[in-house]
Amino acid sequence: MVQITMDNARGLVAAALQAAGANPAMAQVTARALVLAEAQGLASHGLSRVAQYSGHLRSGRVNGAATPTVIKSKGAAAVVDAQEGLAFAACELAVKEAIARAREFGISVVGVTNSHHCGVVIDHLRVVAEAGMVGLGFANSPSAMPAAGGKHPIFGTNPVAAIFPRGGAAAPLMIDLSLSEVARGKLMVAAKDGKAIPAGWALDAQGNPTTDPKAGLEGSMLPIGAASSPKGAMLALVVELLVTALIGANFGFEASSFFVDEGNRPRIGQTFIVIDPDALAGRAGFLDRVEVLVREMLVDDGVRLPGARREALLGKAQTDGLEVGDALLKTLQQTT
Repeated sequence: MVQITMDNARGLVAAALQAAGANPAMAQVTARALVLAEAQGLASHGLSRVAQYSGHLRSGRVNGAATPTVIKSKGAAAVVDAQEGLAFAACELAVKEAIARAREFGISVVGVTNSHHCGVVIDHLRVVAEAGMVGLGFANSPSAMPAAGGKHPIFGTNPVAAIFPRGGAAAPLMIDLSLSEVARGKLMVAAKDGKAIPAGWALDAQGNPTTDPKAGLEGSMLPIGAASSPKGAMLALVVELLVTALIGANFGFEASSFFVDEGNRPRIGQTFIVIDPDALAGRAGFLDRVEVLVREMLVDDGVRLPGARREALLGKAQTDGLEVGDALLKTLQQTT
């Protein structure tokens, strides 16, 4: 393992993405996002994605010259076109637009269309909390989960995120989860290690329950709670419609897998909702009520506030740097 600063990591990632065909703005904002994910201990959305994004840039699955723009606007609502580039610059623009419109109207919704993998959804919402507002984020991805009662993958793992600011210097409450029973990465690790997976995680390509991770990777992930309830699949359906039919993006089953270089431009979607507490209970009242709830939650010793672990790891990385495997570091250096 090698220790490098976050600044050095951002430089390496940006250089690698530019070498693969990304314009400087796209490379810089994507580098910030990937290094931030790595610093929070989210390796599956961190530096390991550089090779994937670079492959998509080189194969033409991503438009490296894209500059996101607002293509539709009406009051508190807008649509940003990612122009088939990497998602991060488009999401940054969308959230900026959403904050501005929420200040004017009290609430806003801004979607991103013609997009790509957007990384850690909650990280797009950090600036919302910094503005003293509540943020919700939704995204779809290439198909990985079946509809309730179905066998073939239709929905992506469709993450949902929410951020709630707190008063003073307290870190916001940050909730971020995908709607599959477990992350797809757990199947990848199990397949690599030659280990079985628990029943209820995945189906094989024929739609049968499986404990073989390789069969699960070739089949589909199961939504949360699928063993006893269709609730997870219903939530995935809600997210799918919020970020596609409403915004004009592709459904998950219309997008080629992110895990291959060849395929179509995914053109998937993201949706962000921002709410200004001043338009409702008022900022002071909102912050006071949040703290009442937090205090009650912390009465029990085992409770950890959502986002606390990520913030602790981020603080450590900012001070000590990132631990990067030798092979990964070599790959990054060779692609610059």
